Amino acid sequence: MSSLTYMQLLRNNRSFRRLWVGQIISELGNWFNFIAGLGLVRAVSGADPSVTAIMIVVRLTPFAIVGPLAGAVVDRWSRRTVMLVSDLARMVIALGFLLVRGPEDLWIAYLCMGAGSLLGAPFEAARNAAMPNLTGEGGLLAGNSLMYSSRFLLSAVGMALGSAASARFGYGVAFVINSLSFAASAYSVWLVPEREMREESAEATRSEKLGVAAGVRQVWRDMGEGWTYIIRYPLVGALVAFNVLWAVGGGANTLIFDQLGGVLFAAHEGLKADTGFAVLSTAAGIGLFIGMLIARRVGAHIELHKLTVPFMGWTMIVYGVMMASIGLMPSLWWAGAVVLVSHLLVSAEFAIHITLLMSILPDNLRGRVTITDRAAEILVMSLSSFAAGWALHGIS
Repeated sequence: MSSLTYMQLLRNNRSFRRLWVGQIISELGNWFNFIAGLGLVRAVSGADPSVTAIMIVVRLTPFAIVGPLAGAVVDRWSRRTVMLVSDLARMVIALGFLLVRGPEDLWIAYLCMGAGSLLGAPFEAARNAAMPNLTGEGGLLAGNSLMYSSRFLLSAVGMALGSAASARFGYGVAFVINSLSFAASAYSVWLVPEREMREESAEATRSEKLGVAAGVRQVWRDMGEGWTYIIRYPLVGALVAFNVLWAVGGGANTLIFDQLGGVLFAAHEGLKADTGFAVLSTAAGIGLFIGMLIARRVGAHIELHKLTVPFMGWTMIVYGVMMASIGLMPSLWWAGAVVLVSHLLVSAEFAIHITLLMSILPDNLRGRVTITDRAAEILVMSLSSFAAGWALHGIS
C-alpha cells in the first residue's frame, strides 16, 4: 500500500488541496454545532438521556436511509453539483437551531439535526466517489488519511472550542459558525473542476442524456446494482460487514460520553456538563487524528509483511476491550486516556480499511458501494444509540 507523502500530495495537487481546506472549515463548524446542539437540548430537557438519544438517532438515521439512494445519484450525475447543493442547503438549515427556546421547541432541533444528516449523505457519497480520481492511486491512502485525520482533529478542537464558545457567548454563536462553514465548503467545491471528480466513460456520462423520469427509474436500478456488487464479491462484502459489526457497539459511544462525562464524572469532579462531555470527545478526536497520521506508514508495513487482515481483526478486539474498561476508570482523566489510545488504534485500522475498499471498486460503482457501507454502519449505530438510551433508564 505504497503512498505519496502528505506534503507531496498537498504541494502538487491543487484540486485536492482546495477540497481538503474546505472540509477543514466545514468540519470545525460541524463540531461546534454538535456540542452546541447536545448542550442546548440537555439544558432545555433537564438532561433527559432519552432526549440526547433522540438527537443522536436523528443525526444518524436519515443518513442511513438515504445513503444508498445518494450513492446512486452521485454515480450518475455531477458529483460537484451534488456537493454544492448539499452545502448551500445545510448553510440555511444550520440556522434553524436558533429558533429553539424551550421544551416545546425540541422538535425543531430534531428536524434541523435530521435534515442536516440527510443532506450530508449525498455530499459524503460524492466526495468518497471522487477521492480516487482527485488523488490518483498513489495518493489515495495519503488523501484519505489527511481528509479523515483533519476531521478527527477538528472533532477534538471543535468540541473544545464549541464548549468554550457556548459557555462564553451562548449556543447561538456555534450555530452561526456552522452555517458560515458550509458557505466556505461550497466555495472550495466550486473551485474544483467537475472533470477531475470522475472518470470519463460512457457509463459515467450516459445519465446526462436521460430525461428526468427515465433518470429516476435508472437511479433505483442503480441502487440494486450496488447491493448486487457487494453480495457478489466476497472481499467487498466482508469489508462492509466488518464496519457493520463495529457499529453494534460503536453506536453507543456518543451517548456514553455524554452521560459518563457530562453527568457522572462532571458531578463527581465539580465540572460543567459540557466540559465533562468535551473531555471524552476531545480525547477520542485526538486519538483518531494521531491514528490517521500514522496510518500511511502502518499500511505500508503491514502490506509488506502480509498482515493486513490480522491487523484489522486484532486492532478491533483490543479496541473493544479498552472501550469496555472505560466504566472502571477512577476519574474522567483516566477515562479520557483510555479513550484516546483506543481510538488511535481503530483510526489507523479505518484508514487502511476505507482505502482498500475504495481502491478495489470501479469508478461507476464507487459512490453506491462506499455510501451503502457507511449507511449500513450508521443505521446500526442509530439502533445501538437508541438501545443504549433506553438501557440507561434501567442500568448504571
